[in-house]
Amino acid sequence: MKTKLTGLSIGSHLWVQWIMLGSILLDTFMVYPNIFHNIPHSFEVGMDFMEVASPHTYFPPLGLASIITGVFALLFGWGYKRARVWLFLSIVMIVLEGAISIIFEWPRNEIMFIEGAEVHSVEFLKQIAKEFLVVHWFRVAFNVLASLFIFVGFLKFYRGTLLKSNQS
Repeated sequence: MKTKLTGLSIGSHLWVQWIMLGSILLDTFMVYPNIFHNIPHSFEVGMDFMEVASPHTYFPPLGLASIITGVFALLFGWGYKRARVWLFLSIVMIVLEGAISIIFEWPRNEIMFIEGAEVHSVEFLKQIAKEFLVVHWFRVAFNVLASLFIFVGFLKFYRGTLLKSNQS
């Protein structure tokens, strides 16, 4: 029973993390080019488009789900030495991604989209947008690494349990 719960928790984290990775890649290559192409006008158009839902309504709960499933995967998977480090590294990466988002990206989002050109000059908004995009690539890297690490952890767990069942 413990092995099934462990597999379910690690598989759940893998699933959530891959959704997170796909989402951030979609933002990176489809949404952000449209938002950052003609500052500040594209900010206004982007805000009009995202009137009902935005990345802010989507990513915080998904990031929290990734952290929670990761913690459960690590707790349940702790007894599997081959998977333990990979599960831990995945959690570290997604926590770093979340911390960077909260500390660096969220304040810039407020400057670009809430305060906007009514409060700030176009040059300042362009500078903030550049900073946002540079930091965003770190978020992408952390998501890629978190996804790779949980995938390796899942494979290590699966292989270990498969080897144990074949020895029985």
